[in-house]
Amino acid sequence: MNLDDDDLFRDAVGDVTPLKDCANTQWLRAPSTRVPQRIEEEENFLTRGFLEIIPLATPLEYKADGIQQGVLDKLRLGKYPLDASLNLLRQPVETCRQSLFSFMMQGRKQGLRNLLIIHGKGRDDESHANIVRSYVARWLTQFDEVQTFCVAQPHHGGAGALYVGLRKTDQARLDNRERHAKRSR
Repeated sequence: MNLDDDDLFRDAVGDVTPLKDCANTQWLRAPSTRVPQRIEEEENFLTRGFLEIIPLATPLEYKADGIQQGVLDKLRLGKYPLDASLNLLRQPVETCRQSLFSFMMQGRKQGLRNLLIIHGKGRDDESHANIVRSYVARWLTQFDEVQTFCVAQPHHGGAGALYVGLRKTDQARLDNRERHAKRSR
């Protein structure tokens, strides 16, 4: 503070006396004066309602049209580095729906490519974990960004988790082209 700031401060608090015993005082944070950033919120388009439950014995796997089998094989083997993970264990279905939607939107904004979603496994087809698992399989196919998904490796949750491969963003494609163009010169 410069001299003018000191004078202004003393003028503002001149007749204030310090509190004596503050041991039981709860200090409240002053409300934020920052203007919240507007986040472009999309409506959650993930379906609700009727669900065809996928039997536990059926491994979850998906490959979008035009995606090479080698990409799915490499994902299945856990060869891609994970960028983020989401844990949906023991959460209500609607909470899982909202969490997955938010997670995927954030992943798109950040340009993430490889995700881990932990949904749980359950002991029978009607278990809560298998219902969430079945919904997650349906929901992931509703995102244009999802190229592939498959069961994770045992050290990442095995049949209770999925690896999810997302499309490159336009910026990532452009960066990749520039990087490879520099090499070929």
